[in-house]
Amino acid sequence: MPSVAEILIPLALDSAYSYAVPAGLTLTVGDVVQIPLGPRETVGVVWGVRQSPSGSNLRPVTGRLDVPPLSGPLRELVDWLARYTLAPKGSALAMALRLPDEAAQSETVRIGVRASGKPPARPTAARLKVLAVAADGIMRGKSALAKEAGVSLSVVDGLIDDGALEATALAPEPVALPPDPDHARVPLSEAQGEAVRELIAMMNPAPPPGDEHGSPHLTPNLSFQEREPVPTVETRRGLTMGVGDETFRAPTILLEGVTGSGKTEVYFEAVADCVRRGRQALILMPEIALTAQFLDRFAERFGVRPATWHSGIGGKRRERIRAGVAAGEIAVVVGARSALFLPFAKLGIVVVDEEHEAAYKQEDGVHYHARDMAVVRGRIENCPVVLASATPSIETRVNAERGRYRHIVLPERFGGRRLPDIAAIDMRSDKPERGSFIAPALIAAVRETVAAGDQALLFLNRRGYAPLTLCRACGHRYQCRNCSTWLVEHRFRKALVCHQCGYAERRPDSCSECGTFDNLTPCGPGVERIAEEVTALFPDKRMIVLSSDFPGGAERLRAELQTVAEGGCDIVIGTQLVAKGHNFPHLTLVGVLDADIGLTSGDPRAAERTFQLLQQVTGRAGRGEKPGRALVQTFQPEHPVIAALLSGDAARFYEEEIAAREAAGLPPFGRLAALIVSANEREVAEAHGQALARASEPPDGVMVLGPAEAPLALIRGRYRFRLLVKTERSVDLQSYLRDWIARGPKVRGNVKVAIDVDPQSFL
Repeated sequence: MPSVAEILIPLALDSAYSYAVPAGLTLTVGDVVQIPLGPRETVGVVWGVRQSPSGSNLRPVTGRLDVPPLSGPLRELVDWLARYTLAPKGSALAMALRLPDEAAQSETVRIGVRASGKPPARPTAARLKVLAVAADGIMRGKSALAKEAGVSLSVVDGLIDDGALEATALAPEPVALPPDPDHARVPLSEAQGEAVRELIAMMNPAPPPGDEHGSPHLTPNLSFQEREPVPTVETRRGLTMGVGDETFRAPTILLEGVTGSGKTEVYFEAVADCVRRGRQALILMPEIALTAQFLDRFAERFGVRPATWHSGIGGKRRERIRAGVAAGEIAVVVGARSALFLPFAKLGIVVVDEEHEAAYKQEDGVHYHARDMAVVRGRIENCPVVLASATPSIETRVNAERGRYRHIVLPERFGGRRLPDIAAIDMRSDKPERGSFIAPALIAAVRETVAAGDQALLFLNRRGYAPLTLCRACGHRYQCRNCSTWLVEHRFRKALVCHQCGYAERRPDSCSECGTFDNLTPCGPGVERIAEEVTALFPDKRMIVLSSDFPGGAERLRAELQTVAEGGCDIVIGTQLVAKGHNFPHLTLVGVLDADIGLTSGDPRAAERTFQLLQQVTGRAGRGEKPGRALVQTFQPEHPVIAALLSGDAARFYEEEIAAREAAGLPPFGRLAALIVSANEREVAEAHGQALARASEPPDGVMVLGPAEAPLALIRGRYRFRLLVKTERSVDLQSYLRDWIARGPKVRGNVKVAIDVDPQSFL
């Protein structure tokens, strides 16, 4: 009987397609194959193989590709992700599948040179110096040889042209050398040492007698409704972290520690333990492009840098990393959220650093949260997952408090250093001078700090020069042509820019509405405007502005962050990227210029996110030998978030915020899903949203709100309406959404409906 293969294609398709397996070709589940699809050839993954008499009537598989098959755990993750997010299964597969066209991209070839024995045509002094160095016959890179000989690169090129040096293509540098878990064990504090012992014990316990399916406290994240699949014996075999009982279920562990407590060193020891046992480790980070300092710390501990994975890695290098991970040759990967879908052969631990960060949520395509999917992959692979943060998300903290996650706490800073003293500047009584945005008390504190040879950080979570530009003569406000957002003035670039779609136009000299000159005025401050004010106040001080949209990209940011860490500037002005785990040992003062940003939004997580951001940024102060302090400019010093920050009573804030969430039935005590309807015409989007609402038929425990025009009603030329689904925890949200969409209106024309389960953004 002919064999039929069910092939899942990495496109927005929700089911596998049936293909005949040609005689002489044996396929197994997980194989990557080439298949015909319409008039073209594409790739897919075998999701099942069966016998069928109708197989001869199907189009045949073209052939199997010579690439590693998709492993069982990775296929299970794809199935789980598609089922949970309601994304097409093919879209979920696209994040895990290596596509052949990626391999066609080239990687820069390294050229090595050595002496050929032939004398140069012109034996100048510089050329003789190069030949003297090359006389040992060792193959060197051109730049390395020029540097060692103390000459310019053109001298080496001239010797190659003369034939005195022979050039040979070198093998590509390895993407990652094996880390040495015992290379340089850093001295740990007593609290860190105890945390390491506790963490290793949690990773390698003996399962309790009679516990066949893992301890009951290891149930899934409260942000999930469905239950993760209990790993099968086949999945668990060899993945038990050294425990003899194959039914051991590795835990999810919250590693919570105040800023500067040394959480990184603690989970480095867990990674080292994993490497010693010949297993692989994945460390997820929210801002992979800004992790040079982290990679240096990793190299100090393990002797080499890890493999890194993010959107900036391309070509052959990307494929070599995939192949090394699939073969088990690469032991540690540090990556962005997409690294979660790499084909690890023997995954032993997943670490999610700064687990509270909203950057872990993918807001386009498949709407998934990398932290939550890391927990799912850990359960499927039966490897421990460590969630590290100084300010855990409410969902994670509730899981820890209720025993679903294990909990390790580092309550003090490393080396006995004190947390910064935090005080408020009440902007109602201590106002800045007219036209200024820095209060006199903060100016005095900055002056005192830099006079002592220390660094000061001024934090404002607003990019550009001003968030709005208007004409004083006619009141015209400059708005994006494609989005319902104001254009942000970027004075350094002399442009007005939309931060949603990237549209930009030159800042005009006259009003485009009334034509008058010298009447355009910026409203409100951005970091560029603060930099202008600081330059006027401290003209002789070295200043760096850190913002993600400055020219130079990630490389410039890395260099400037390194400059700050080395004490190469006096005053730092930055947006939220300075709050992401950086260590600035010379920084003793943090000034928060507008602590109230975000507190007035309709986001149910507004208070939590504001507290996390302020706690993180004030925690940059006093991480070196000198104590630190923070001054917070606010119009609401009595607000619970500001009061908790000033008192240092984070536990009280979490307690009150968790109680408020529970009373309102909001996550993690209830569930949310958003349906975003968009179209090129406003009336079409609104009509489809209303038709969807009429078909909702919410049962008991389900509330459907909307459609309402989204706060950002127009993005990239598409009008947006939102429906919000709020349910009790007992409701099977995914099943309800599937049934609702099935009986709802059909999507026609340019209408799109995006489903976001567990939304993080409400714009």
